[in-house]
Amino acid sequence: MSARIYQKPKHTMQSGKAHTDEWVLEFEQSQARFADPLMGWTGTGDTQSQVRLTFPDKDAARAYAERYGIPARVIPTPPKRLKLQAYADNFR
Repeated sequence: MSARIYQKPKHTMQSGKAHTDEWVLEFEQSQARFADPLMGWTGTGDTQSQVRLTFPDKDAARAYAERYGIPARVIPTPPKRLKLQAYADNFR
């Protein structure tokens, strides 16, 4: 049962940056998903993949994983790039 630790990205459909400073510990799937033959819904027998824990910083998430013996890999946050553009550029 391994996990990954990453920083929450900004929601793409909104300009707000709420909760982007939080770090998430998320368990990776240990079983493949399957389609239910009757309803067609996607299911799995792995309940750990539904667990998402949030932490205020990366060190707290890493300490939690070490305390409980969870092998975790930290995914670095990509650098933020600003695309500066003027409204007049839409008409060129």
